[in-house]
Amino acid sequence: MESISCTLAEVVECLEALYDPSWAESWDAVGLVCGDPEQAVRKVLFAVDPVAVVVDEALGWGADLVVTHHPLYLRGTTSVAATTFKGRVVHRLIRGGAALYAAHTNADVADPGVSDALARAIGLTGDLRPLQPSADDPRRGLGRIGDLPAPMPLGEFAALAASGLPRTAGPLRVAGDPGRPVRTVAVCGGAGDSLLGTARAAGVDVFLTADLRHHPASEHMEADGPALVDASHWATEWPWLADAARRLTSALAARGITVEARVSDAVTDAWTATTTDLDPRAS
Repeated sequence: MESISCTLAEVVECLEALYDPSWAESWDAVGLVCGDPEQAVRKVLFAVDPVAVVVDEALGWGADLVVTHHPLYLRGTTSVAATTFKGRVVHRLIRGGAALYAAHTNADVADPGVSDALARAIGLTGDLRPLQPSADDPRRGLGRIGDLPAPMPLGEFAALAASGLPRTAGPLRVAGDPGRPVRTVAVCGGAGDSLLGTARAAGVDVFLTADLRHHPASEHMEADGPALVDASHWATEWPWLADAARRLTSALAARGITVEARVSDAVTDAWTATTTDLDPRAS
């Protein structure tokens, strides 16, 4: 189907109806990073990170807009000079006619949001509910809790989760008896160790998230908390991209506008290899 272009302002309006910026944490930096609101948009690329390889893909494809989960300037800046990689991202996008938009913690707590997509990717079925509901709307919030179709050993669940997530250099890490039966699962896309106590209080069997640190994880397990599965930060957020792309194109289609949306499959996880990959003695 031929794309019918709309303005960037129209796309941003749809994005912000789906992922209201007011839902973002106070420290976050969401919204339009660069781009002329009146420019035409025909192609939209969705990615987790606003990094060089994503810019390469966007410009090579002819994207008019890049929507990323992570903000480019989370802590603010006084310069967009091309002397830094972030400045070069801005310069290259502007020269290439592509805008940049970020939906971060406002997408984390949306209904559906980042953790809904993660929950489905690792095999949870049925209704999902927030692990930490938002005060103003209990249907929204951080993380999700759901159930597997049937109980299974923790080791089998970890393998199921690994098969549902995009592949990265490192494997999933597991804390708990691999034979322990699990069915009720909590997930949180991205760094979720601030929710360890919440997952324990929720009485789930296992909590899957990313960026778990040694001491919080160790203390959690010593307190007889649910089993833990620690995945790549990038991998736990990547499943949301396809859902966001579908929701945006559907919202625009309801206005009679057709745009082409694409999900970047560039693996932008920070970790690119393990010693097993690099050590010639392992082959």
